[in-house]
Amino acid sequence: LGEETAFLCEVQQGGIFSIAGIEGTQMAHCLGAYCPNILFPYARECITSMVSRGTFPQLNLAPVNFDALFMNYLQQQAGEGTEEHQDA
Repeated sequence: LGEETAFLCEVQQGGIFSIAGIEGTQMAHCLGAYCPNILFPYARECITSMVSRGTFPQLNLAPVNFDALFMNYLQQQAGEGTEEHQDA
């Protein structure tokens, strides 16, 4: 296909979570890693199903490590914070 788009599949997904008894960094971790870990398999299945119903070859999205992504995000935020203090 070269530079042509074979297919375009978009999914919008949301979740409602009842979270109690945690605050601060634990809440940030919950919202940034735990909740996406719960939702992503459903989005992945939806995409796989849509692609196969479109008679394209099977597409299996790799699992995502949201814990690692969240830790990287925190490290980037910490790095930006120290850069701002050094610039001042």
